[in-house]
Amino acid sequence: MNDARPPHEECCHEHPAAERSVVQPGKAALLKRLARIEGQVRGIGGMIESDRYCVDVLTQVAAVKSALDAVALQLLENHMKGCVARALQQGDATGMVTELIDVVKKVR
Repeated sequence: MNDARPPHEECCHEHPAAERSVVQPGKAALLKRLARIEGQVRGIGGMIESDRYCVDVLTQVAAVKSALDAVALQLLENHMKGCVARALQQGDATGMVTELIDVVKKVR
């Protein structure tokens, strides 16, 4: 795994085997967070199955949404530090800025 990069090298690195593919910095941590979120979602299903109080279920739904937002922000940060920065250095600002605006609209 490539999780031990110095902070100045935290960015998306192109994976040579596939087009538009990157090796995520902090990949293990992201996967761990997603596994935790997956468990929370299963827990919500169990709460509904066992007829738990609506407010308790909604509180857990809000927690999952917040956790997913945190993952999205981390991925966005990785993208900006890596892919966007690299594109700007290579002179491809227009295409990358357009893509960045589109992705921010999706995750907001």
